[in-house]
Amino acid sequence: MEQTLDITKLWDRLASCPGVEAIALGGSRAAGNADEKSDYDVYVYVCGELTAGEREPILAAYCDRMEIDNRYWEREDNCRLKNGVDLDIIYRSLPDFERGLRWVVKEGNASNGYTTCMWHNLNTCRILYDRDGRLAALQQEYAVPYPKILKHNIIERNLKLLGGVLPSYDMQIKKARQRGDFVSVNHRTAAFLESYFDVIFALNEKTHPGEKKLVSLCLSQCRLLPAHFEENLDGLFAHLFDGQGQRYIGDMIRELREICIHSPTI
Repeated sequence: MEQTLDITKLWDRLASCPGVEAIALGGSRAAGNADEKSDYDVYVYVCGELTAGEREPILAAYCDRMEIDNRYWEREDNCRLKNGVDLDIIYRSLPDFERGLRWVVKEGNASNGYTTCMWHNLNTCRILYDRDGRLAALQQEYAVPYPKILKHNIIERNLKLLGGVLPSYDMQIKKARQRGDFVSVNHRTAAFLESYFDVIFALNEKTHPGEKKLVSLCLSQCRLLPAHFEENLDGLFAHLFDGQGQRYIGDMIRELREICIHSPTI
């Protein structure tokens, strides 16, 4: 059924709006590994105003459900196409996007997890429309080797957050479990994993792909992995809320530190 909907005509309609500077396809659709559940992640770079009133009639021709101008994360239209496939359109300013890239890639700043996601988004997107060639130029500008200072800063910051400093995640999880605060255990474990995977991708000089399919992506793309990578994750999830979970967290930190110590480029 999906083949009966010519989605390229939607991109053309959006590109015809005066405020649209560029359009890019991201995610698994751009990478060519989409499955039947894969949605469309589309990034529309705007200059000036592209109002909800302008967008809604364009989308209505292709979608049977629309939530226009959601602002939960970025400015988005979250829709369901008439063939049943979900469509997320994210509206961005290209100068703002460029400033975020510069802060990470050129200035070497690290975050608490997900540091290089926007760089990954730029590197892996497929440009559908580029009025003045600015998005393609930005893609070319940031097609550079992984900066050593960025690698160092991501690993240093996020390893400390995992364990070894007073506010580290391992201690936060331990205290929450001792209190029987399982909501906090879950919350802090999620933050722990954000930093854990940020270190792994930086160690392997891979840009962070986001929150989906991380285990399989690490196994297929990362040469350097902790000794019991899968076993520790399985054990952590199996024992997240009992006393054994802390042992797996300790093993994950220790084994990750070991491969960082023995990496010659850190």
